[in-house]
Amino acid sequence: MTAAVSLDQVTRRFGDFVAVDHMTLAVEAGEIFGFLGPNGAGKSTTIRMLCGLLAPTEGRGFVDGLNIATESEAIKNRIGYMSQRFSLYDDLRVEENLSFFGGIYGLPNALRRERVEETLARISLAARRRALTRELPAGYKQRLALGCALLHRPRILFLDEPTSGVDPKTRRDFWDLIYDLAGSGVTVFVTTHFMEEAEYCDRIGLINEGRLIALGSPDELKTRFLAGRIFDLETDDPLAAADVLSKTDGVLEASVFGRTLHVVLTGEEPAEDVVTPPLNQAGLSVSRIEPIDPTLEDVFVALVGHKPENLS
Repeated sequence: MTAAVSLDQVTRRFGDFVAVDHMTLAVEAGEIFGFLGPNGAGKSTTIRMLCGLLAPTEGRGFVDGLNIATESEAIKNRIGYMSQRFSLYDDLRVEENLSFFGGIYGLPNALRRERVEETLARISLAARRRALTRELPAGYKQRLALGCALLHRPRILFLDEPTSGVDPKTRRDFWDLIYDLAGSGVTVFVTTHFMEEAEYCDRIGLINEGRLIALGSPDELKTRFLAGRIFDLETDDPLAAADVLSKTDGVLEASVFGRTLHVVLTGEEPAEDVVTPPLNQAGLSVSRIEPIDPTLEDVFVALVGHKPENLS
């Protein structure tokens, strides 16, 4: 079975700067694939290459069987793309924006009208069809942007932080739409800076400094990198304790999570034997330490080295 999206040793350079470094991955049809990484990691550059907007410097890539280097125009007709920045026309009404983008995609008038009606129902904006786009709440604008990307029924959908700036309820509703699309066979390639959203993906690719450093389902990543090695530690001064433990042998990572620490250990030695002596020596006490199930945020911290405040 041919992958919907594939990259084989793809590299993109800008002068001496390597934005994407020999990336290889494959995304199957109907899969929800999450792409995570800090600012400057190379996510946007990768998506621009996949959308036919930027040619790779080296390597080969295919989207729906089309070569990203030589068939970029054909690729644009088969994909949908939604930017993290709202890019529709604020002075047009909801249905006018949909009709306008239907024209851009070359839909004949009769088919365009049919698709507009179909899309209004799908994104639950039929009741607001005559509303000016600038008057819509942020979540409704995101729905409209998604609708415009779907008018021509693309096989593959690229979403760049699609729920940025919306409330949790709207975010959940948006993901219900994504699930519906994937269920109908659409491949969804999504970037997000919300760790809970990454949990909704079938698989995740974690990119850092242009390289793909981890690939798998959320559960696979947590098991592969952190299972049985992460502990929740309660102490009187979490910040000071994190500083001490970050310099302690046997500790891979110590990060503040709320009022406690998440501590990742490298070996099989009991956690108390690793963390208590250096903390006591620094005048810090440990009131509780217990093993916990890792989260994707823990995986991110362990692999990238800092909390994911700067995902994009």
